[in-house]
Amino acid sequence: MSDDDHCLIDASRPPKADGPPYAECVLCREPTEYPEAYKGVTLCPVCEWQEAQRTACSG
Repeated sequence: MSDDDHCLIDASRPPKADGPPYAECVLCREPTEYPEAYKGVTLCPVCEWQEAQRTACSG
């Protein structure tokens, strides 16, 4: 791995739900776009965007 590989982010996402029930966002408890049965971390679109901004490379 070179020095240029400092920004590695796991881009895996849960599958989008076809309809309700939706999983709750783990941060704000709002409905997400993901199925309720999904096991793992789910974020609503707003928190997902904010998390991406927070963890994005700045250089």
